[in-house]
Amino acid sequence: MRALFIGRFQPFHLGHLGAVKWILERVEELVIGIGSAQYAYMPKNPFTAGERLLMIHRSLKAEGLAHRVMTTLIPDTDSVHALWPAYVEMYSPPFSKVYSNDPLTLMLMRDYGYEAEEVPLIDRSRLSGTYVRSLMAKGDESWRELVPKPVAEVIDAIDGEKRVQRIYQLHGLV
Repeated sequence: MRALFIGRFQPFHLGHLGAVKWILERVEELVIGIGSAQYAYMPKNPFTAGERLLMIHRSLKAEGLAHRVMTTLIPDTDSVHALWPAYVEMYSPPFSKVYSNDPLTLMLMRDYGYEAEEVPLIDRSRLSGTYVRSLMAKGDESWRELVPKPVAEVIDAIDGEKRVQRIYQLHGLV
């Protein structure tokens, strides 16, 4: 069976990696759908789709899981929610089950006819993209403990921490 795990992965953190491992205990193949693929350089979405692809690929390769996972980019439909499941199908290889922790994603995919399940959250107070980005925005290096090492390497290579700080400053969030 092939399943789909949808998220924004801004950035891909240890909670996401744990979810991928949990899902792969249940299915043969996994498609990771990078949602909001068209957005970048925003407080909620600071990293580009290509940067997120790289973060995920390098993390899964380091864990020896890359051979069981495909990654695809899924754009948003900008509030035309009824169309979004068709976009997901169009941008993804066939799948039979959906995993996500986003309530809207779960509802839309269920209404479209898919079995959709939440993934157990791991240490959610610390392992969330919002928290990781907030640490980066403050210049708190402890964000590095919350992401796989390859993700920190990608973020360092693109000067991503500084980018998050500048974006948060531009939006008056720090």
